[in-house]
Order: sequence, then C-alpha cells, then structure tokens
Amino acid sequence: MGNSQTIKSKEEIHFTKDHELVRRSVADFIKREINPYIDEWEAAKISPLKELFPKMGKLGFLGIRYDPKYGGQGLDYWYETAFLEELGHIKGQGLSIAISVQTNMSTPAIDEFGSDYLKDKYLKGAISGEMIGAIAVTEPAAGSDVAALQSTAKKEGDYYILNGSKMFITNGIQADFFTLLARTNDDPGYHAFSLFVVPSDLPGVTIGRKLEKIGAWSSDTAELFFDNVKIPAENLIGNEGEGFIYQMNQFQHERFSLLPPMYIAARDMIKMTVDYLKERVVFGKPLIKKQALQHQLVDWLTEVECLQQLTYQIVRLKMAGLNCTKEISMAKLKAGHMYTRLSADCLRMHGGMGYMDEMLISRFYRDSIGLSFGGGADEVMRDIIAKLEGF
Repeated sequence: MGNSQTIKSKEEIHFTKDHELVRRSVADFIKREINPYIDEWEAAKISPLKELFPKMGKLGFLGIRYDPKYGGQGLDYWYETAFLEELGHIKGQGLSIAISVQTNMSTPAIDEFGSDYLKDKYLKGAISGEMIGAIAVTEPAAGSDVAALQSTAKKEGDYYILNGSKMFITNGIQADFFTLLARTNDDPGYHAFSLFVVPSDLPGVTIGRKLEKIGAWSSDTAELFFDNVKIPAENLIGNEGEGFIYQMNQFQHERFSLLPPMYIAARDMIKMTVDYLKERVVFGKPLIKKQALQHQLVDWLTEVECLQQLTYQIVRLKMAGLNCTKEISMAKLKAGHMYTRLSADCLRMHGGMGYMDEMLISRFYRDSIGLSFGGGADEVMRDIIAKLEGF
C-alpha cells in the first residue's frame, strides 16, 4: 500500500502540525490580549494599535509570508490562512480588519514592487509592529471606480507634490504611513497613476476627524487631506505610471484576507445562535427543536462550507503561482452577500434579545453591513467576473 499518511481529521488535509502551531499561537494571543478588552475598545470606537501591533510583531504575526530579511517569517499561504482564520474569532470585526490592513492591504505592494529602501524602512517597520500602515485609495468621488480618483502627485525635482484627499481610511487616525495611489499625469488610461509610501508626519498631511460608522467600531476610520505635500521621490513604489496595476494586485491580497475571518466568524455566529436556541424554551420545547429553524441553520452551514472550500481552492492556486483573480472575486461576492444575510437571520433567531446592544450577535450584525462593499462592492466583483468570463 506504500507509505500513505493516515489522515485523522479534515483539517490535516490542508494544514500540517506546523501550521497548527501557528494557529494555536494566534488563538492564544487573541484569547489573552484581545477578546478580554474588545468590549472596551468597541465602546471607545478605537483599538490601541500602537500597543497591540508591537506585541503581534514580536510573535511574528504581522509578516507571515514576508522575507525574513525584513523581519518576516517567510512562510506559505496555508500559514497565512491559518492566521487569518483565527482572526475570525475576534469578537469585533473592526479589529480583525485593522490587522488585515497591516498585513494584507498596506504592505503587499511594498513587498512586491518596492525598493530595498522602502522595504527596509516601511515593510520592516510594519512587520515589527513599530509602524502602523493604512491603504489610501478611496476618495469622496472615487470609491469602486478607482480610475476616477482626483488626487495628484506632480514631479518636481527630487519630490512629488501631492494634493487631494482620501476618505474612509481604516487605521487612518493612528497610521504612521499611507500606501497611497495618486494621479501622476493627465493621460487617459491606467498608466496615469502611481503608488507611494506617504509618511503621516510630512508637512501638509492632515488627518481629519475620526468617522463614526454603523459597525466595526473597534477600528478607526479617517478622512485625510494633502496640501502641497512633498513626497521624496524615493518613496515611489516601483515605476511611475504603474501604480494602478500595482494596486489591482494589492486588492487581491486585500480581498483574500477578508475571506477566512468571515467564514470563521459565520460559524461562530451559528454556534452562538444554536446555543441560544437550546436554552430558549417556547411552548414547552427548546426552540432548537423547531424544524424550520434547524433547516435554516443547516442551509447556512452549507453556504459557509462552500465559501471555506472555495477559499481553500484559492490557496491551492496561490501555492501553484497561478492567477486567481476570478476565484477571489467570486469568493468575495459570495462572502459579502452571504455574511450580511446570515448575521441578520441569526440576530432574528435571538428574538428581542438579539436587538439589544449588549448581545454579541448585534455586534456581529452591525459589523457585517459594510462587508458587501468594503474591499470592493458586490457589483464590482460581478463586473470583474463577467469581464474575465468574456461577457
């Protein structure tokens, strides 16, 4: 029969013992350093990233895939997936997104296209947790339509002069640098944009008010203003005019990073709901015995399993070095559409208690609302898929 390995659990098909060691380390950190304080951070509507990220950096959580030369762990996408899955157990989606901004949104382009200087200063700083990063693309008049952004960065000698504004910037209040997309020429097409690392302490950078959101309270969200900001030319990521392409690549890391926390949090919501239905007795029987509720929960479990398995297929494609833009877009579409409806159904199954702010399920519901458009709206995902299918 050969030396075939005996598989004792479904997880072992994808994850080795070494992967599980990372998973347990992340889980222990969340249990010890995050979840006991998440209610406090939700109430404050901000998390102390400048205290939290250095702790995560020392444990190697913020640079799992990045080069050890810059403080990373140099590990594969399965390790990253295990890490992201554990973020789903954080009892506040805002913080899991804030962490993903650091690991999968503000730093991938620096890692892939940045100079040694940018990597040594900003990537290294982000991996250690000593520097907080944010991704600055969205503008008041340019969200899903990235090509419509109006911020400009004009070359003058050894600097680019940046003018404009950005909106809905996660980690923006606390960020030390922004990975920022701006227009560098007036030519039509996608080669009119460049990507920069913009330190938040440069003269002319103004971090505006902390925006008040319906959900994701444990992450801060800011508006930014740039008035004749002199960006050193060495802070250009890659080549001038290629920033749009770099950002499209970076979006794939961003959208992927949303998937594992969502299906894990979805399972946590279902478990939370089942536990409540077991305790809630109506007409002499626990509500969990109602066939209609059982069927609805089973349908949701099936939906969650489909998303998880599609995510694992994406990881396999990533490991093989293949383009998976279509599959990531499909998964993001599926996740955003599913997660909001699932959380609403779970809240409804809690009845009047679900409507109370003190209940965790109400937080999950609030947090779910932005996930169908954050990182790319459902309609944009459909447009991408249609284009890739040749429609």
